[in-house]
Amino acid sequence: VQLQASGGGLVLAGGSLRLSCAASGLTFSRYAMAWFRQAPGKEREFVAGISKNVRITYYEDSMKGRFTISRDNAKNTVYLQMNSLKPEDTADYFCAARPLLINDYKVFATYDYWGQGTQVTVSS
Repeated sequence: VQLQASGGGLVLAGGSLRLSCAASGLTFSRYAMAWFRQAPGKEREFVAGISKNVRITYYEDSMKGRFTISRDNAKNTVYLQMNSLKPEDTADYFCAARPLLINDYKVFATYDYWGQGTQVTVSS
């Protein structure tokens, strides 16, 4: 299984980025997907999650209204649109997969598969 994240970069505060995570080696439509992030010296934290049928999405409170998670099951890809970026959004962003988006979905250790991170840097 491979989860290939891309789309990170350097952006000014207030700007936007769109992250992508392309999955292979698994039946993508059978997995809920999520984005986590980890800033230097901090723990990995939940950003957003989306159910396998696209009907349910969850966001960490600080990202609500600024970030949007979506997925295209035909392309085996999950996206994270990030708007109104702030310097505190600077982190490595990771995508992850697990069968269901229920209960402890904010706990990264409960995910079956992880991608490598893509770095996002927001300058003030």
